[in-house]
Amino acid sequence: MNHHSNGFMPLEFTRMPAAESIQRSAAFRDMLRKRRTIRSFSSDPVPIEIIQNAIATAGTAPSGANQQPWRFVVVQDPEVKQQIRDAAEEEERESYEHRMSAEWLAALAPLGTDWRKPHLTDAPYIIVAFRLDYGIKQLPNGAQQRVKHYYPGESMGIAVGILIAALHTAGLATLTHTPSPMKFLNEILHRPGNERPFVVLPVGYPATGCTVPVITKKPLDEIMVVV
Repeated sequence: MNHHSNGFMPLEFTRMPAAESIQRSAAFRDMLRKRRTIRSFSSDPVPIEIIQNAIATAGTAPSGANQQPWRFVVVQDPEVKQQIRDAAEEEERESYEHRMSAEWLAALAPLGTDWRKPHLTDAPYIIVAFRLDYGIKQLPNGAQQRVKHYYPGESMGIAVGILIAALHTAGLATLTHTPSPMKFLNEILHRPGNERPFVVLPVGYPATGCTVPVITKKPLDEIMVVV
């Protein structure tokens, strides 16, 4: 399917008063400031419509040449979640015990992380975001042709950021998890070779009594420069 331009059309855009724009931006900022990464999930069910809406929102992200190089696999089957947890913990145990530098382990220490990943089976959903490194075009003779993708990494990062914001806005909590290596996800989820795991997002409600590390975000004057 061709997702590229088929000509041009008028932009749908309503310019809002500056005061309303400022108010909306502040409200969105304050809501996102309450977002926290959690590692302790309730197994309470979550309506699939929320997940569908959030992924559809992520799909509005800009991407290189509008190629939309993403695939979001939603895992709800308990057996598949267990397979992912088993494989992730095996890789993570190897990383914590042999692959990670002392400096890396020291940086992680305040966050209380280790190789155990109960969130992968506790959360009602795991969203596995795959980056499509190249497209596959079916030719009339039945052969397949690779289609180069432009800026798939940057495109994925933007889409996943929008996804996390959409899930938080809908009242759900997430964890960004990047087991390394992640090739086992292609095997478990039967994804083709052009799809590369980008991030694993357990999604659900926080468990009762969930705690988070005491951390701060950099103030605006440290992250913004006006010239």
